[in-house]
Amino acid sequence: MDTTTLSALAEPNRLHIVELLREGPLTVGVIADRLRLRQPQASKHLRVLLEAGIVELQAVANRRIYKLRPEPFKELDDWLDSYRRGWNERFDDLDSYLSELQQE
Repeated sequence: MDTTTLSALAEPNRLHIVELLREGPLTVGVIADRLRLRQPQASKHLRVLLEAGIVELQAVANRRIYKLRPEPFKELDDWLDSYRRGWNERFDDLDSYLSELQQE
């Protein structure tokens, strides 16, 4: 698992940007307004997300539009799935153990 995605998402403003972009593509100006950031601050966060491959940039006339890329989230979900399976196995084992205790 490449930790670039997790590192980029660890900063609260970048995580909020991702949450905003779940609704659909947005310009840096809209993102800055919604997060009450100055545009240079929002641009810095977007640059980190862009370098991490979490967002992609599309230039339309003089507007810069950002949108989410699904691949990093798929990779993150696959990585978490291994932990999810382990937790489910442990819960199944615990359930079996508790059933045995109830039968005794």
